[in-house]
Amino acid sequence: MSELNSDHINAMQAINLIEKSLLALDETAIATNMADINEFVQLFQSEIENIDDALDRAEHLLNLIFVEQLFVDHSRPHWPINTHQLNEGMAFRSMAPALKNLLLLHIIRCCGFQIDAVYVPNDVMLRIVCDEDYAIIFNCLDGTPINWYELDQRLNNDENPNEHVTLEAISDKNLIVQYLISLKNSLIREQKFSEALQCVELILALNPNDPYHRRDRGFLLQQLDCFKVAFDDYQYFVERCPKDPQAKILQMQLDMFSSVDTVIH
Repeated sequence: MSELNSDHINAMQAINLIEKSLLALDETAIATNMADINEFVQLFQSEIENIDDALDRAEHLLNLIFVEQLFVDHSRPHWPINTHQLNEGMAFRSMAPALKNLLLLHIIRCCGFQIDAVYVPNDVMLRIVCDEDYAIIFNCLDGTPINWYELDQRLNNDENPNEHVTLEAISDKNLIVQYLISLKNSLIREQKFSEALQCVELILALNPNDPYHRRDRGFLLQQLDCFKVAFDDYQYFVERCPKDPQAKILQMQLDMFSSVDTVIH
């Protein structure tokens, strides 16, 4: 999908396109998704429009989202496929973080705020810039803001205390890749290998020749008995990441592939 490589990508349109391609979402469902999102935006806009102070307005908006609308979740070791779908995620107030980040970015931007995603060691968080003095950095799962002491502790590099990590904004395109990776992992866990392969192809369209995604494509091709193409992807990974612990294991598989007849698809 060439739309995903656009410099002016609309995150919600991109998610709907991905769901249409991978999860057989029809046009009616897409229209319903966007109508539901727009309804949330209009509700939130009306609730905060008379609040003059930017910080108070941002705090009230977060309260509306996480308390009044119950968009609160807890951390899980795995996120199933349905938590990667907008319609189910909004209906049951449970979304994989990679999808929820994109939805909240869209909604909060529509409410007039400058907001971006930032990497705070161990987590991707969202940052609302209220004005020159105030910003709120919070976890998308429950809306809990990080305090400045904890933020400073996380950003300081323990190995080299003279270095300090800055909060660089993560592009929407990279957030969509994170969503695709999360979706791919859930598809693999539920053994939907064909859909997971399509997911990896989309990831590679955004990050061509990434050796780790090529490795994952090789694994999926192997599950689908496409050994010849899997061989090429494994070989690519081994050549470019020879020190990776998986490289030796994959080299053994490559040696095995070479000794048997291959099935070409």
